[in-house]
Amino acid sequence: MAVAVAQRIRLSYSKYWYAYAMIAPVVIVLGVLVGYPLVRGIYLTLTNANSLNVGRQIGVNHIPDSFDFVGLDNYADILWGPTAYDRFWSHFIWTVAWTAICVVLHYSIGLALALLLNRNMRGRSLYRLVLILPWAVPTFVTVFSWRLMLADGGAVNAVLGTLHLPEPGWLSDPLAQKSAAIMVNTWVGVPFMMISLLGGLQSIPQELYEAAEMDGASAWQRFRYVTLPGLRTVSSTVVLLGVIWTFNQFAVIFLLFGSGAPDAQILVTWAYRLGFGQQPSDYAQSATYGILLLSILIVFTSFYRRWLARNEKANG
Repeated sequence: MAVAVAQRIRLSYSKYWYAYAMIAPVVIVLGVLVGYPLVRGIYLTLTNANSLNVGRQIGVNHIPDSFDFVGLDNYADILWGPTAYDRFWSHFIWTVAWTAICVVLHYSIGLALALLLNRNMRGRSLYRLVLILPWAVPTFVTVFSWRLMLADGGAVNAVLGTLHLPEPGWLSDPLAQKSAAIMVNTWVGVPFMMISLLGGLQSIPQELYEAAEMDGASAWQRFRYVTLPGLRTVSSTVVLLGVIWTFNQFAVIFLLFGSGAPDAQILVTWAYRLGFGQQPSDYAQSATYGILLLSILIVFTSFYRRWLARNEKANG
């Protein structure tokens, strides 16, 4: 068996050596930038490392590591420890809700705008340029602008006050904080979805719509039986990317609330808070959150791809 595997590797190398040579730099860079932190993170999850017991240099004196190996205690403490709900499960539920709501809004609003921009209309190029601006502007500029508008006495509450509507504390009230985070992330994420779906719409042959019209199909029937199936490949990809990006969306939450607003923190920002936003920093628990996040996304992606494969097989 081992001999057969070695022969296959030698045959593959002799046939595709140039391909291996081309991807070698990428593999090495990924190994350094991704592989080492991942292995180091897994190791830290098995310890009680924090900012008080890790090795550090103070002047000319070097203080060695003094943390201990604790096995799977960090995982057990986070998942079913005495305060597991407040420290993990409440953030997990909010992260899932945040991801689902944001991706649904991204997709539905992006699809509506893509359908609008796919029509023949005057100034279509200008509309496309304006609608893609929120994506082109650096995220920190967008979030800081929203933070100013959502502050007490900001533009948003001024408009609501003019309309005699309630003026929520967007940056102080827990429920309003979550609404503000979803609103800002929707603003940031819709342009990417719109452009991706617009590209998918333009790849659908016009003859299919003409044939459907000749058969007497209504606008809804053309959308359901021509547009949606034509967008299936693009939709599956952008939804998967949207879920991964939103689940790990650090910038919007952190720039909007910093390390405050504990109820609005998703898992990734909570992990950052444990590792760098408190004293002493808890590196072991922060790394454990990171591994749990990675595991959740791997499981989701695996099930999602299988679900897509089954649907594609069922639809021929």
